[in-house]
Amino acid sequence: MRLHRLDITAFGPFAGTQRVDFDELSAAGLFLLHGPTGAGKTSVLDAVCYALYGQVPGARPATRLRSDHAASGTPTEVVLELTVGGRRLEITRRPEQLRAKRRGTGTTTDKAVTLLREHTGGRWQGLSKSHQEIGEEIRQLLGMSCEQFCQVVLLPQGEFATFLRASAVERAALLGRLFDTRRFRAVEHWLRDRRQEAQRALDAGDEELRQLAARMRQAAGETGDASGRTGAGGAEDDLAEALLTEAALLRVDARERDTIARAALAAAEKDHRAASRAAEAARDLDALQRRHREAERRAAALALEEPARTAARARLDSAHRALTVEPALSLRDKAAAQHADSLAARSAATRALDSAGELPPPAATVPQARAETQQPAAMDAGGPQVPLQAAERAAKERASTARAGISAQDADGWGPATERPSRAGTLGDRAAEAPAGDTGEGADEPDHVAGRPTDAGTLPDQPRSFAAGDTGEGVDARGEDAGQASEGSADWTGRTPRSVEDADASGGAAAADAQAAADRPGSGSGSTGVSGSSSDASATDEASALAGRLARRVAEVREELGGLAAAEEAEARLAEVGRRRREVERDAHDDEGAVREAQAWLERWPRERARLQERLDAGAEAAARAAALGAEAEVARARSVAAAERDDLAERLARAEEAARAAKDRAQDARQAWLDAREARISGIAAELAAELVDGSPCRVCGAEEHPAPAHPAGQHVTRADEEMALAVYQRAQAVHDEACEEASRLAAAHEGALARAGEAPRRELAEAARESAARHAEAERAAADVPEARRALARAEEERDRRSAQREQARSRAAARTSRREELDSQYAQLTEEVARARAGHPSAQARRGRLAARIALLERAVEAVREQADNAVRLAEAEAALSAAAASAGFAGPEEAEAALLPSGELRGLEQQVAAWAKEEVAVAAELGAEEPAAAAALPPADLAAAQQAQTATERRLRDASAAASAAAARCRELDRLGAKATARVRRLAPARDELRRLKRLSDLASGTSAENAYRMELETYVLAARLEQVAAAAAVRLERMSAGRYTLVHTDARTGGRGKSGLGLMVVDAWTGTERDTATLSGGETFFASLALALGLADVVTDEAGGTRLDTLFVDEGFGSLDEQTLDEVLDVLDGLRERDRAVGIVSHVADLRHRIPAQLRLVKGRDGSTVRMRGTAGTS
Repeated sequence: MRLHRLDITAFGPFAGTQRVDFDELSAAGLFLLHGPTGAGKTSVLDAVCYALYGQVPGARPATRLRSDHAASGTPTEVVLELTVGGRRLEITRRPEQLRAKRRGTGTTTDKAVTLLREHTGGRWQGLSKSHQEIGEEIRQLLGMSCEQFCQVVLLPQGEFATFLRASAVERAALLGRLFDTRRFRAVEHWLRDRRQEAQRALDAGDEELRQLAARMRQAAGETGDASGRTGAGGAEDDLAEALLTEAALLRVDARERDTIARAALAAAEKDHRAASRAAEAARDLDALQRRHREAERRAAALALEEPARTAARARLDSAHRALTVEPALSLRDKAAAQHADSLAARSAATRALDSAGELPPPAATVPQARAETQQPAAMDAGGPQVPLQAAERAAKERASTARAGISAQDADGWGPATERPSRAGTLGDRAAEAPAGDTGEGADEPDHVAGRPTDAGTLPDQPRSFAAGDTGEGVDARGEDAGQASEGSADWTGRTPRSVEDADASGGAAAADAQAAADRPGSGSGSTGVSGSSSDASATDEASALAGRLARRVAEVREELGGLAAAEEAEARLAEVGRRRREVERDAHDDEGAVREAQAWLERWPRERARLQERLDAGAEAAARAAALGAEAEVARARSVAAAERDDLAERLARAEEAARAAKDRAQDARQAWLDAREARISGIAAELAAELVDGSPCRVCGAEEHPAPAHPAGQHVTRADEEMALAVYQRAQAVHDEACEEASRLAAAHEGALARAGEAPRRELAEAARESAARHAEAERAAADVPEARRALARAEEERDRRSAQREQARSRAAARTSRREELDSQYAQLTEEVARARAGHPSAQARRGRLAARIALLERAVEAVREQADNAVRLAEAEAALSAAAASAGFAGPEEAEAALLPSGELRGLEQQVAAWAKEEVAVAAELGAEEPAAAAALPPADLAAAQQAQTATERRLRDASAAASAAAARCRELDRLGAKATARVRRLAPARDELRRLKRLSDLASGTSAENAYRMELETYVLAARLEQVAAAAAVRLERMSAGRYTLVHTDARTGGRGKSGLGLMVVDAWTGTERDTATLSGGETFFASLALALGLADVVTDEAGGTRLDTLFVDEGFGSLDEQTLDEVLDVLDGLRERDRAVGIVSHVADLRHRIPAQLRLVKGRDGSTVRMRGTAGTS
């Protein structure tokens, strides 16, 4: 048998049609079938089996073959092309399946279909469509059943691995199915039935004796040796005598073991007590030694830490004194940070005003200010500007330092009652980072806000220093036109941006900033010698004067803002007029579009009317045709229905005739059985009459009252009841035959009637004709039904023509009336445009101008607030610094810096206190431990060996438990054997008279069933036959196994018994050439089991093939198991499989092992996807 091609459609995981070309795969001799789990490897083999036998191996039902991924219109089908017995055949099978109805909704069931074709004379010729005929033809050609095919051709390694390790009973079941040894089993049953009558009398008693024997052996702990000694189940030995002898021997043996167990228990108890005392002493010594070593280690650690302990105590005292200064430090840091922030805010506000051109001039007049700036002598040393600059730098540094300290304190959450880092380094670093007079944010601000030059007239962004007080109403003018911004700036200030007055004002701003820096607290401690109180008063006066000038500037800008209401009203009117002009333009455009659309539709109207009239005429013509086509369709449908009934009745008639023939055969067999029983009864009638004779009663035949030699039954006697039972069986079989014949006659008559109505035409042809006729009739009906709708469509089109004409005329009238309105709106728009342009004064809108003025007001107001807040914070900082110096001196520090350096965070302080206390406690504890007597004495002794003592104790405990359990079991065994022995003696006496009769009838049956003592192997008759077959299988497998294992292993059949009451004859052993020993197949490793089971499968295939008449198997499949082999063994197994290719045989390997994909070029790969699986071929002649 050779496979050529397999087409799978909607089968298993395959949604569409997949083709497997076995000719291409077989060209390499050895090919690999692989893919992920669930991709369909097994389904490919199932499809081959289904095509041949109409069923799949395993537990999968034939009704679940259809793929869940398949489309509803795709039928499930398997097509297999193969060569067997020199004939090239093609088998097509479709299972019973649901499909959508061709008419209407719902589904219908398609019956199973089987087709067989043969390729002869260069073309395919159909042979049969009958399931039974095709199945019988395939079985005769292959010479094996479906189960044999699955075991021989598909070679499931998992089942053969189980067979390799199975018991004799399990092996017998499989071999019996493969080699069909039912006739030998029937012989065994026939012999067993002949002796059952005699056996029944003693079965109950003997079973009780055997149970007693088993219970005594179980109580005594005996296994196979005790059974062999008694021979309780033998045919020649006396069961009762053997039972009593065995009972006596078991009781003597039990008492001897009881004595030995008691002595062993006493010795184990003594050893355990001694070991327990030794282990306890070792544990006590080890604890004392470890305690003394730990004390010495702690004392050494304390000596090493003495310098650190002294330093820690001094550091702790300084930290405690610094805690009294900490509130004053916190107050000073907070005041310094507030002063730094307000100073930065004032400086930023001054620069922002200067950039915007809003800084008012100083108290002196502008000419005076210009004269002062032109006197160089005033800028020399000794002039008023030098001390102001020095004071400003000092104040900036001190403020930055204070702000950094406060920021770190707020960020880390440190306060007087929490951890506080050292201020010395932190404040210095922050002072170095912050630029003088800045808030720390100037680096990210625009140039005109940070004090850098900007474009002329451009309104600056609101400075970040005022973010906290911003109302969100300021307008940023950076994105607007530069020319408009210049005009707006000139309008606000009343002068050009680059005038001399602006330059003077900028000079005034610089002077004001310098004066403010000189007025800060602490700046008077320089070379000028001015006291702190006079500096505070000067700063306050300067701030008040500057705030007044800024407030007056705010009032001026607010007055300018009030005149913008009229400009905004004009802008609103201009927007409304523009909206009306756009509406007029839009209406005009809409009317023009409506006119064009209506004109285009009216131009198409003649063609549309002709099309609608043609549709109406076609519907009228179809209505005339529909009646004739309806009658024609009904006739075709009736013939199609009759054809379906004809074919269905033909199949049912064939099955009925087959059933009638089978019933006839069964009736004839039953009649023959009845006649045989009748003849046997007549032959033994004398024995039957003799059984009725009673001494003193006359014989029914001769009338004599004495019966010296009555006849006895010979063999198995047939009674009247047996004859009547056989007659009843025959009568029932004959009744079934009569009913089958009647059913066949009824179906034949019905088939003739259907044939007369449908004729000889094929069912498919008639069905197709009915469908075509019905389609023509339905098409005519649909066309006729369209007539009313066609009339309505024509009427609607005429109404649309009238509506379009009226719409065109109305649009033309509206266009004429709209011209005067458009001219009036154009005039209003031009007038308002001129008025709004004057009000905007170069700005994009009046609203934009209002926004610019509001931004100027906000800028000036924030500057007033910043100036006043800076003066207040300077006074508070001076007061806080004085309080800090006083607190540091009272705590014993040289200055605030020393007190601040001594401070520790609260966590570090608590840790230092705890460490000092822990050191003191440890010194006391170590001194006490070193003075203890017991640990010191134990330290002078050798180290304790705990492991050895514990090991000795554990060993004695285990021996004590074992000895105690053994003593208890021995005592219980003696008691139970005494009780069972007495019970067995009583039973033996009751069964002695009937035993001799059974012994004469039992010998032959026991010999055939394998239970006789004369049958040394305990081998049944069927097992004997199967053993011969298994011996052939083992011989064939041994050749391949020896090659796979590199000459190490061979497989041999053994007749040895499997132990106990087990049977023999079906044993398998492995001969290990390396050790020269035989061992059980169950001792093989996983990889060895695989190639042993593979060799067994191949050997079984050879023997079954010979049994089936020598059918050549040119295609084999080997399933899984290669993953358990090492590389060398895998090579040897593949060599053996490669050897199967001789004489043009192909072998397919089903495996997940990745290494096989590199060793075997020809591959059939299965790919799993959401829409079903597909097959891919690699390494063949037609693939890459």
